[in-house]
Amino acid sequence: MADPSLQDLADKVDDLTRLVTRQTATLGRIADAGARSGPDVPLLVDLHALRTDALACAATTRTRKERAAFEAIAGGLERLLAGRGGTLVSPRPGHAFSAATMEAAEVVRTDDAALDRTVAVLLEPGLEVEGRSVRPARVAVHRHRGPQPTNGTPVG
Repeated sequence: MADPSLQDLADKVDDLTRLVTRQTATLGRIADAGARSGPDVPLLVDLHALRTDALACAATTRTRKERAAFEAIAGGLERLLAGRGGTLVSPRPGHAFSAATMEAAEVVRTDDAALDRTVAVLLEPGLEVEGRSVRPARVAVHRHRGPQPTNGTPVG
């Protein structure tokens, strides 16, 4: 068997160069697709649930030491949520109710028309991922009673 010529070696090097270039491009596309897939939403939902449970435990403990421990766990979980692309939704009393990010778990009647359809109390924070609500915040919402009839007949 004869030794390969210089031209044969040059052709093989060109073939290998094209192969490596194609593989590099493919690996780049795979890496980009993984980066674009975004946060792991199921993981974030589970972390949010664990944070909620930790805060519930903190609220029911009998000692300050236990409460501090559960609050520390909840704080760590909140940092994990934020670090992985989650945002807590915590509307304050007086904010307008938004069905896109909130769930009206309770209704609080009010005589003040200015409070109608505003948050009365935050019951449980929600969770957004990449601007999309994946767990709505549970809130109590003010509802205006409207004018009350004086003679027993409905107004309206």
